[in-house]
Amino acid sequence: MSRTIYLDYNATAPVRPEAIDAVTAAMKQTGNPSSIHAYGRAARRLVEDARAEVASLMGTRPARIVFTSGGTEANNLAIRGAERSRVLISAIEHDSVLQAHADAIRIPVDQQGRIDLNALEELLTIDPENTLVSVMMANNETGVLQPVKEIVFLAHAKGALVHCDAVQAAGKTAINCEELGIDFTTISSHKMGGPQGVGALILGKGLEIKSQQLGGGQERRRRGGTENVPGIAGFGVAAKLSLEGLAEIQEKAYLRNEMEQKMLAAAPGARVFGVEVDRVPNTTTITMPGVPSDTQLMVLDLEGYAVSSGSACSSGKVQTSHVLQAMGADEKTAGEAIRISTGWASADTDLDQFADAWIALFKRKGEHPR
Repeated sequence: MSRTIYLDYNATAPVRPEAIDAVTAAMKQTGNPSSIHAYGRAARRLVEDARAEVASLMGTRPARIVFTSGGTEANNLAIRGAERSRVLISAIEHDSVLQAHADAIRIPVDQQGRIDLNALEELLTIDPENTLVSVMMANNETGVLQPVKEIVFLAHAKGALVHCDAVQAAGKTAINCEELGIDFTTISSHKMGGPQGVGALILGKGLEIKSQQLGGGQERRRRGGTENVPGIAGFGVAAKLSLEGLAEIQEKAYLRNEMEQKMLAAAPGARVFGVEVDRVPNTTTITMPGVPSDTQLMVLDLEGYAVSSGSACSSGKVQTSHVLQAMGADEKTAGEAIRISTGWASADTDLDQFADAWIALFKRKGEHPR
């Protein structure tokens, strides 16, 4: 191969050149955005311009955007700052949600990874006005989209609030926070081609949040600490480009579908998770019967393909996926799954080339015993 093919966008996307330029330009500019002199006002302008771009991407108003250090902080700020004593979370949430509330109650999902709405409705009969429901919009491992509008309707009918981790959905599917009625929405810059270390929490109409990071009065007293001006500037550019490229990303779902069909036809017993329901167009999680995930990752890496076995937020460890197990997969099946995810810089030929390499590995799987 003449180049390494990067297929791990759900872990982090390559930074867009335009975002790099924005970060570089901001780093050359002196000024604290809280200062009232000309330097401070120039820095504040960069922050507010980016806030407007993020708001446009998410279908909300700039004043409702709270910049954070990333998706993890935003999730923690929502779950803890909402100050609801009872928290319901889906069984397939990211670790930053799973660990944000020690006593959170798990909502089951079906075999396609979609939340059990009947189970949620039953759970909402208990103390709903002190309840926060936290359900991700698109799963980071399978790409499965949740019925967010229905979840919000059920929760609000009972008096509960809804937090939605939209980190993996932003820039891959159209989102309008105001139309959906979500109370708290989380996104992250580096999943859409912006710099790492910056994200946002989006507040619903009329809602506030209790700051979990105390200090100055930044972000309208919602999150203390001097804003990361270069990171936010890059985030704004990535959000703008993601909105402009949304239709193209969605149109290329057929490339993902063709790859899956090719792999399934060549590997009897292979399984694609969530294939029967709506998914974001860039994500596939597929099993290779008889070959453990870590073996696949190592062999494919040596052959020039960067993929993963699921979440990249587990200190680089290959672990059995709690997401796939919640969807009914046994430990062996879950331990044979890898995730392929594309994005803004992917070539149209990448997935077809990867399918050939994956199929070749499957055909010689006897060379890689468990």
